[in-house]
Amino acid sequence: MVATSKNRKKRRGNFKREKPEFEQKLLDLARVTRVVKGGRRFRFRATVVAGNRKGRVGVGVAKGTDVSQAIQKAFADAKKHMITVKMDQNGTIAHDVMKKKGSAKVLLKTATEGKGIIAGGAVRTVVDLCGVKNVVSKSMGTSNKLNVARATVEALSELAEPKNPMVFKEEKKKDDRRSGRKFDRKKEDKPTKSEKKPAEAKPEKKAEAKPVKAEKTDFTKIEGVGPKIAQTLTDAGIETFADLANKKPEEIQEVIKDVRGSHDATTWPQQASLAAEGKWDELKQWQDELDGGKA
Repeated sequence: MVATSKNRKKRRGNFKREKPEFEQKLLDLARVTRVVKGGRRFRFRATVVAGNRKGRVGVGVAKGTDVSQAIQKAFADAKKHMITVKMDQNGTIAHDVMKKKGSAKVLLKTATEGKGIIAGGAVRTVVDLCGVKNVVSKSMGTSNKLNVARATVEALSELAEPKNPMVFKEEKKKDDRRSGRKFDRKKEDKPTKSEKKPAEAKPEKKAEAKPVKAEKTDFTKIEGVGPKIAQTLTDAGIETFADLANKKPEEIQEVIKDVRGSHDATTWPQQASLAAEGKWDELKQWQDELDGGKA
């Protein structure tokens, strides 16, 4: 039977062409000349950028006798020199980076979500095929496309891994297929009624008792004791009113002899004894009497 035109169209419609793994863009095409004995030989040099828009990108250069051969060889060279770039969840780079290649200098800076690709020329081509969605760049120095593209690739290769790296959905599907498990988004996101477990009661956290800090004894409550004398007594090992009450006036006088001024420690042990017992009213009354006697 002779196949009719309708059958041919059906066969053609069932055939689907697979998308290539890497996309390519011709960055530069130049005709180069080599002078030899007897004349000149003309060839074509192609510069190609290849990437999968998922963090893989590379730059390739090759020569050929015709344009198609040069582009094909340059694409193969770009796939050999691929690098992997890990991007943030916002589709931007992890941090600012600057790289110099020859006389070309490229600066790449992070950008917020929705900023887009602020770049031009070779930098835009490389960043776009890499898959970066938000970035700000500045190309300084020469405008040579090959050097600018290579500087951009080297700058991307020096990036550190971001805190929240971007995860591509297609990669997740491939992993699930390799493991032999069918990928079903609805079942993955929403568990069935049989899978739902009752919420477990969380154990109550017991409040930990905070350690109580011991308050320092304030010796300035004793008549005639100032801050410097109080610090001197503490440094000498007299830390409480009880310690001071057990000292003789002569011993106290020996401790504070280096403090500037004249100080009378005759009544300090008796005042410290009342303070240690908590008799503040009697201590205050006694201090008032001392002040009246001095007056």
